[in-house]
Amino acid sequence: TQDDAHIFMLPEQITEEIKGVIALVDSVYKLFGFEYHVELSTKPEKAMGSVEEWERATTALEKALQEKGMDYKINPGDGAFYGPKIDFHLRDSLGRTWQCGTIQLDFQMPEKFNLTYIGEDGQKHRPVMIHRVVFGSMERFIGILTEHYAGAFPTWLAPVQVKLLPITERQHTYAQKLADDLFQEGVRVEVDERSEKIGYKIREAQLEKVPYMLVVGDREMEEGTVALRTRKEGDQGTVDFETFKKELQVEIEQKQ
Repeated sequence: TQDDAHIFMLPEQITEEIKGVIALVDSVYKLFGFEYHVELSTKPEKAMGSVEEWERATTALEKALQEKGMDYKINPGDGAFYGPKIDFHLRDSLGRTWQCGTIQLDFQMPEKFNLTYIGEDGQKHRPVMIHRVVFGSMERFIGILTEHYAGAFPTWLAPVQVKLLPITERQHTYAQKLADDLFQEGVRVEVDERSEKIGYKIREAQLEKVPYMLVVGDREMEEGTVALRTRKEGDQGTVDFETFKKELQVEIEQKQ
């Protein structure tokens, strides 16, 4: 599944539109915690269009990169057959690089499909098209992201953010009440109601790399508290549930 999109524009809008797409790609990769490098791929041996069109397109991409203050390297002859492109290569936690995002400037497709717009002079003119992809293959990006974090996603991204671990069946109702409260606040939460020892439940939640585990026994049920465990630091002792919930909401909202 590709997140492919196409932007049609006036020739004089090229640089600003490309800069806008660069800003979009940069914001998305930073959000997910990726570093990346940029390559500018130029005219391949077999290509559509004139030398002048390719030079104009390549110059427009270079200008956008320079005005954004981005470092990049030239990748000679690796452009698409219809135009030059900017490729974004992600670096994961193992130091591997993956080409994901791309911005491709295309003067050829509007020509082939005879696309026109009416300019201020009342005459027909040919638009320019940008192909833009941020993630590339969505499935591949999710795989890269999972390997990057080794499954230990930051809290805002974790499939299960909190797991309630009642010690016995007596705490099931209390645990479910807390889970419902968190769910109403948009937290992804589960309750482990299996008849297993609490140590086993904790160990499994830890292996699942759940960011927060809330152990509840009779004392926690009576006091309206939880015994907090975190994926990173282990046992944090007994905490007030409402205080935990507020701190969790801040962490998720700020995408920490």
